[in-house]
Amino acid sequence: MSYADTDPFADFRALIAGMPQGSVEAVETVRARDSELTKPAGSLGKLEELVRFLARWQERAEPRLDNPMVAIFAANHGVVRQGVSAYPAEVTKQMVANFTHGGAAISQICALHDINLRVFELALDLPTGDITQEAAMDARTASATLAYGMEAVAGRPDLLAIGEMGIGNTTIAAAVCAALFGGGGSEWAGRGTGVDDAGLNRKIAAIDKALALHHDARDPFDILARLGGREIAAMAGAIVAARHNKCPVIVDGFVATAATAVLHAANPAALDHCLFGHRSAESAHGKALAIMGKSALLDLGMRLGEGTGAALAAVIAKTALHLHRNMATFAEAAVAGKLK
Repeated sequence: MSYADTDPFADFRALIAGMPQGSVEAVETVRARDSELTKPAGSLGKLEELVRFLARWQERAEPRLDNPMVAIFAANHGVVRQGVSAYPAEVTKQMVANFTHGGAAISQICALHDINLRVFELALDLPTGDITQEAAMDARTASATLAYGMEAVAGRPDLLAIGEMGIGNTTIAAAVCAALFGGGGSEWAGRGTGVDDAGLNRKIAAIDKALALHHDARDPFDILARLGGREIAAMAGAIVAARHNKCPVIVDGFVATAATAVLHAANPAALDHCLFGHRSAESAHGKALAIMGKSALLDLGMRLGEGTGAALAAVIAKTALHLHRNMATFAEAAVAGKLK
């Protein structure tokens, strides 16, 4: 590595190596109650799985969703100067204001379904380095940003849905995934915010140029620093902190999945407490999920970001838990159970 002799990521590596495994006992308690509810066994399908997921990672036999939270991490990227986005970089800051004032899609989803919305701004006036010319971040900046992301769970959410905002960040996500999983710009680049053919070609060229420049990056955290973005690093930090704080995670689309890809490369088990909320219409998202052996709960043709797909999955989780807690048992409803 081209960084200092000491490893700035050492503490974070230790956290990933020593991840809690959740509670099998809590899962079995949920399963036992589920068998007594007035329905055929397994008839609620993935809704039943969702409650078991909550129980395991909250380590609660009676899981709760009293404080579900969507965390949006916002950052800017130097690679935007390469003409890879249909929108200018100032839109990032403008959309952050829109989130705060309630005008965005994610704001309305959270307001309707009583989900806490937090927005974390990451030096919006200081874009990362243009990855076609230099490293996005040095290792110490990337490490500090991972640590900053860990603070997202300070409010003790019982479910964390992660999302992002950052003009140019589908280019960054594509470059990170290409470096981790192999392939070039043409395999990982999509239209993002809606670039035309010329814009897509510039995007592919930028990714390929960045991969060539940083070709010696092998360690996942080195890849994160050189090719990633502050929001990607912060999301990775939040995911790890959530695990250590008994908080299950729902991941949003392609850019959020790039953050999980870094963790997966370091330790695939680091994602065991993560549910992928939806499969984005951004073409490379499904490819990344397949490589990691993951599947998404929803496929609605969305590609908005902002945590919208993750938030909708959280709504389904809330519904699943409500059914589990409030449906009558066979005994309570005086309904005959299954014949022996």
